[in-house]
Amino acid sequence: MQIQVLSVGKVKEPFFRQACAEYEKRLSRYTKLTCIEVADESIPEKASPAECQRLIQKEGERLRTHCKSGLTVALCIQGEAMDSLSFAALLRRAEQSGTGCVQFLIGGSLGLDASVVQQADVKLSFSPMTFPHNLAKVMLLEQIYRAMKINRGETYHK
Repeated sequence: MQIQVLSVGKVKEPFFRQACAEYEKRLSRYTKLTCIEVADESIPEKASPAECQRLIQKEGERLRTHCKSGLTVALCIQGEAMDSLSFAALLRRAEQSGTGCVQFLIGGSLGLDASVVQQADVKLSFSPMTFPHNLAKVMLLEQIYRAMKINRGETYHK
């Protein structure tokens, strides 16, 4: 199974980049992982809601150009909260069904375009709280790694 993480904006902070790199390295034993960062839009300080919507749509279009066929999971606050065992089961079902690619979509600071969320097969929420998209990427990679360990019956700290 191939896993693709598509995110809006570059991970700039060194500590987030290091954490992502560590989980990418760990995951290389379990799956082919591709992380693609698309450009984010510059948001004017006093952007109107209509302007914000236009910017989100542009970011969504950039994400769509990298989408493959397979299972698409949008990270969004209105999504379903899963515990680690349920998340592992989702990845196990995708692997067993021969889905080919599981792709995760992470929006920028304004979130994901509604049309991107609507087209996703699964909507996933880590929490009703809002997290920076760079932290969400680290959290996602850690949960994918945890799911791989669970699905192979390997121990991982709780």
